[in-house]
Amino acid sequence: QVQLVESGGGLVQSGGSLRLSCATSGFTLDYYTIGWFRQAPGKEREGVSLINTSGCCTYYADSVKGRFTISRNGAKNTMYLQMNNLKPEDTAVYYCVASPAYSDTLPTNYNHYDSWGRGTQVTVSS
Repeated sequence: QVQLVESGGGLVQSGGSLRLSCATSGFTLDYYTIGWFRQAPGKEREGVSLINTSGCCTYYADSVKGRFTISRNGAKNTMYLQMNNLKPEDTAVYYCVASPAYSDTLPTNYNHYDSWGRGTQVTVSS
């Protein structure tokens, strides 16, 4: 059974940092395209960052480029999202996602991902 469990969210002041973790089980992380989506109240779900199986290719939303870094550790079956210089507009529920990889493409449509965690709340105060 595929499971993804996020942790590391919380309340932080503007300019602060958080590191989200996503512990996975039930599948081999190295064979999956993985990443993070977020959803703020009243807004559509947004692809934040994605990474392919080899780790050579990544995607970042324009709004987080230069501030967020995605990584994966196959040995620990865990993915991470390091978030620096956080802004109030980063406030959202963050979800980790996974989908079997058939190529090196990084689909940004959330419908592509069939495995989701329950989410972790990130709140950035001004």
